[in-house]
Amino acid sequence: MADKNGFLLRIITPDRVFYESQIDMVEFNTTEGEVGVLPGHIPLTVIIKPGILHISQRDGEKEAALHAGFAEILPEQVTILAETIEWPDEIDEKRATAAKERAEERLRSRTPETDIARAETALQRALARIQVLK
Repeated sequence: MADKNGFLLRIITPDRVFYESQIDMVEFNTTEGEVGVLPGHIPLTVIIKPGILHISQRDGEKEAALHAGFAEILPEQVTILAETIEWPDEIDEKRATAAKERAEERLRSRTPETDIARAETALQRALARIQVLK
């Protein structure tokens, strides 16, 4: 049964505690697909894939561009250890668009030296930044 008070979400980066609050639901991408977490979720540890982090609270919705890390999901708390995460007002749209174009060009003009996985990840990060701005 879901707790009416929600659960604690903590997002920690190497530089700061990015977010810490009681929430109702969180959604984000993992290497296994998108996950949505409600209070009382079974314990789980996942690897984060670049995408949009959606936070649902009683007072509204929040979104951030989440790029990489790990998440520990417990029934009463979710802790995300993020390599990088950004609120929309922290993102430079021109820089994100340029990064997207560079990654697309690397994928288009592949050579034997091209690190495809790195280029695809760079593209996913750039797309997450651009999507969270919209």
